[in-house]
Amino acid sequence: MPEIVITEFIDLEPVERLKAHYSVHLDEELWQKPDELMALARDAKALIVRNRTQVSEAVLKSGPGLKAIGRLGVGLDNIDVAACEKRAIAVLPAFGVNARSVAEYVLASALMLLRGSAYFGAERLAAGQWPRAEMGQGREAEARTMGLIGFGSIGRVTAGLARAAGLRTIAYDAQLEAGKTVEDTELVDFAALLARADIVSLHCPLTAQTRNLIAQKELAAMKPGAIVINTARGNIVNEQALADALRSGHLGGAAVDVFASEPITSDAGAIFKGLPNVILTPHIAGITVESNARTSAVTVDNVLRALGKE
Repeated sequence: MPEIVITEFIDLEPVERLKAHYSVHLDEELWQKPDELMALARDAKALIVRNRTQVSEAVLKSGPGLKAIGRLGVGLDNIDVAACEKRAIAVLPAFGVNARSVAEYVLASALMLLRGSAYFGAERLAAGQWPRAEMGQGREAEARTMGLIGFGSIGRVTAGLARAAGLRTIAYDAQLEAGKTVEDTELVDFAALLARADIVSLHCPLTAQTRNLIAQKELAAMKPGAIVINTARGNIVNEQALADALRSGHLGGAAVDVFASEPITSDAGAIFKGLPNVILTPHIAGITVESNARTSAVTVDNVLRALGKE
């Protein structure tokens, strides 16, 4: 039986370092085979997972020798952290490694959505249309305000790129005191961020306090034409309320990379159908060739260190 079980995709080069010390089982689809995962965990010393694998108490019980859970990313809502703590199992997120990838996704999405329909009309032009007057009504980034909800490592890298594009940056973070300026970003309270931001970007974890943090009331409090970008977790933003605000014209656009249920179903996706001002992507904001290599290397390092091999 394997000593290291990897349940989702990973860069293969660091896996060779694991194999130098341990037997390794890698199955990128194991996240959707819970019974097989529990069987494989029986003699495992560590699991390496992304966000799809549900590391429940049942999984932890099935692996009495588990010492570490390596997380290929940063969110921990799919891991029963409390149960890990009770069993002295180290939970090892790869902090900071995908910050640049997420930040570039946010900035690119913001710039595209500010330009209105300009980047969403390829089929019309291919059909011989020339909607120049309509597509020429976009907005520039300079002197507009990006509001970041959550101001950890990803939020701060995103703010830096946003300022380089000419945007002002403000941030709300429940762990930070409003009224101060940190790294050229003004810290404000939640209500002020919603009222002032032209672009609202989510960078907070999913907790009991942040679930449905952005719903109908909060969307209504935003500026007409505001843009919402969610690369955090799906349940932080109420999807139906977001789609309604887009359809009504109150919001100028949205980029949604994360969903309440992943993979998204056709029924869940149907609420966004026909909207001309929305970008939908399958939880890939933090995944690039470069970030995957960094995430994989850091996670393997973390696991080897926890097991006393580095």
